[in-house]
Amino acid sequence: MRKSVLALAAAVLVGGMIPWSANAELDQLNLKVVGTWGNLSNWKVNEGPFWQQTMPAVSGGKITADAVPQTEVGIKGFEVMRMLKIGVFDVAHGVVGYIAGEDPIAEGIDLAGVIQNWDDARASMNAYRPIIAAQFEKTYGSKLLALYPFPSQVLFCKPPVNNVADLAGKKVRVYAASMGDLVEGLGGVSVTIAFAEVLPALEKGVADCGITGTMPAYQAKWWQVATHAYLFKVGYTATFAAMNLKTWNKLSPETKAFVEKQMQEFEDTSWKNTMAEDAMGITCNTGVGGECTEGKPGSMKKVEPSAADDAVRKKVLEDVVLKRWAERCGAECVKQWNETIGKIAGVKAPVPQ
Repeated sequence: MRKSVLALAAAVLVGGMIPWSANAELDQLNLKVVGTWGNLSNWKVNEGPFWQQTMPAVSGGKITADAVPQTEVGIKGFEVMRMLKIGVFDVAHGVVGYIAGEDPIAEGIDLAGVIQNWDDARASMNAYRPIIAAQFEKTYGSKLLALYPFPSQVLFCKPPVNNVADLAGKKVRVYAASMGDLVEGLGGVSVTIAFAEVLPALEKGVADCGITGTMPAYQAKWWQVATHAYLFKVGYTATFAAMNLKTWNKLSPETKAFVEKQMQEFEDTSWKNTMAEDAMGITCNTGVGGECTEGKPGSMKKVEPSAADDAVRKKVLEDVVLKRWAERCGAECVKQWNETIGKIAGVKAPVPQ
């Protein structure tokens, strides 16, 4: 069934798009592209089909790509932008959280515990887009092409976790600085572990819980070890597509306009696909809420945060997460964030003196 779903998605991506009417004006390109994780839906349903099928089809064969997921070439999330900058790839897809440790301005797009629903997630990424675009150009020599999400990021735990108090003393896998701040503010111990290494870490007790998206947790088989899906909303994992600026600057104006148009359609499609699979990720991990369309369901206990849990989230967000990030980012950065994402989320980061 999974193969047929992927085939249908790819057919829709290609068949639903009208070929560019001025293909003769496009540059002839074969781009080196790296995507996100090859075993997850963003690559299988969005990134892979876009570069391997949609882009060649709508460009009349003018723009093709040697596109592979980062897992196939053996690189880690934090290495993606470094390799894009030096020209190993022409285009890179990656998660902002993985570069947050060295770039607090970019980190601001996806601070843990801030965004709590899909509407705010998209509005906040759009509002912060000019800031991210300027930062990518300045720091990484790249042109931002798209911003899109992974499914909502929640906690999956091997020991029983039924409320926020149960996180006290638990070792929780994180992949971004603000996630570590949130976990520590909740009384847990943050541990940074690569995505591919989380399952054995849970098995061996190196980690008690892990934070990831609802469907990625299922696709990575966390349900074989974790017992509780604690749906405490950490965020939506801002994900980017960016092109090496030297590659971008060589393109003709017509090709630039074409690429930007196609990347906007890619972004819209990625949002729709990811939002649609978010609830299914919970169903597949827990067996609750219907039939898992992806395969055998897990049997984690589904735990919804209480109003009291959410009150703790808000307090930790204000007292720990935003304060620590503000110190990392500086006054001007914080002012920009408060005027964009902070306004959408109804929270305010303290401006450092």
